[in-house]
Amino acid sequence: MSATGTQHHNETRIVADPALPTIVITREFDAPPERVFRAYTDPDLVVRWLGPRRLTMWIERYDARSGGSYRYVHREDDGTEYGFHGVFHEVRPDERIVQTFTFEGFPDGVSLETAVFEDLGGRTRVTTTSLMGSIEDRDAMISSGMEGGLREGYERLDELLDGGRSDSADRHTDREMTS
Repeated sequence: MSATGTQHHNETRIVADPALPTIVITREFDAPPERVFRAYTDPDLVVRWLGPRRLTMWIERYDARSGGSYRYVHREDDGTEYGFHGVFHEVRPDERIVQTFTFEGFPDGVSLETAVFEDLGGRTRVTTTSLMGSIEDRDAMISSGMEGGLREGYERLDELLDGGRSDSADRHTDREMTS
């Protein structure tokens, strides 16, 4: 919370261990795990928060279950497209998602991602560990601009979880995320 107690700002931590081909992303959300998990797995919600605001997103398939797969595309206003796909290896409701992630512009750079949803008593900490094939692949991912897009996407997820309102007292009325 800020000094006035009116706003809680959640920081996104991104850590790249210099000795390992990993990126660890940690972010807290002002919502319980079942709501955050649903936002990660429901394609109608994913399309509303994943990635930067300047891009339009559409989902070709998004079968968030163990053994399912996904493919989605982000498009710039000028028509430039960025495709992504992968396989869900394990989807454990409200707890964990293990999936592969491939940016189609760099098809040899497949990563294995594990997202863990931790209940903080009405809030959720999501820790995502991405394992790449090499430190060079990891560094290429970081230099691609992923940090800015990730932070902006999480800000959009905060807005979605908050129902687009800044007044936290109204959160309980957000039927779309709780139904």
